[in-house]
Amino acid sequence: TEKYAMFTYQVHDKTTLRLLEPRHAEPLFALTDANRAHLREWLPWLDSTTSVKDTLAFIQASQQQFASNNGFQAGIWYQDQIVGVIGFRIAWQNQSTSIGYWLSREFQGRGIMTKACRALADYAFKELGLNRVEIRCAVENLKSRAIPERLGFKNEGTVRQAERLYERFLDIVIYGVLANEWSMGERGA
Repeated sequence: TEKYAMFTYQVHDKTTLRLLEPRHAEPLFALTDANRAHLREWLPWLDSTTSVKDTLAFIQASQQQFASNNGFQAGIWYQDQIVGVIGFRIAWQNQSTSIGYWLSREFQGRGIMTKACRALADYAFKELGLNRVEIRCAVENLKSRAIPERLGFKNEGTVRQAERLYERFLDIVIYGVLANEWSMGERGA
């Protein structure tokens, strides 16, 4: 559709979300590699991302996802430097999506991810007409959990041992917000 032609979203004066492209593979892999230990604490794909080629394959899959009108993965640029990734898959039948994200350790604590999640929720509701946005986080991942809590998402419960992360199972907390709540609600910082 026309509104899904290309995705670039200005979050605020220093932060922009841009659809990932093959030319971003090298800087994105370098960022991933530099944050490997930090990211591996919560993300299951680090051990299978060992080269620029792996990052390029991820970008190509995300471009196919975008071309299929099934959501996207966007790089988060802060002052023209890639600092993380945010994206979602869309369940059109249910008019819902779940936001996933990660941010370089060096750029945490600046409100970048909270603003990026707010922008993606705005986009999901206002541009795509979705009814529900959720964010799922490991119960112990307090930094990640703080984001939906700041944005006014409701804690809808915990799914026990819902995700296998390397050699352990994680309990996952689900946060959700509905379109009518988002349009009326306070959305935090």
